[in-house]
Amino acid sequence: MTVTVLAIFDEFNQNAPLAKVMKERLIRLAAELQDVHLKSLTTIEPLTEDVVVYISYNPKFTVRWRIVNDVPLAIEKEVAEHCATLGYIVWKTAAINVFKGKE
Repeated sequence: MTVTVLAIFDEFNQNAPLAKVMKERLIRLAAELQDVHLKSLTTIEPLTEDVVVYISYNPKFTVRWRIVNDVPLAIEKEVAEHCATLGYIVWKTAAINVFKGKE
């Protein structure tokens, strides 16, 4: 399975005093989540499947996450466990194109 974690800067004020530091931190956290914490997912069959996770800041600068493609429920739960351990919150959205885990 291919794991991709992307840092999203949607509600991020690019002119804030610490904008550069916060942006670099989010990019580092995305790389760490992908390469360290979710590395175990890369050995799960089928290897042609993928999971895409977005991380961003909420308005209070807490890191939030969401899976943006259709994945099995077990994968969704494992990503949720790792993110909860890191103190990240679920990214709640009103968007229609948000997928839930397959059973």
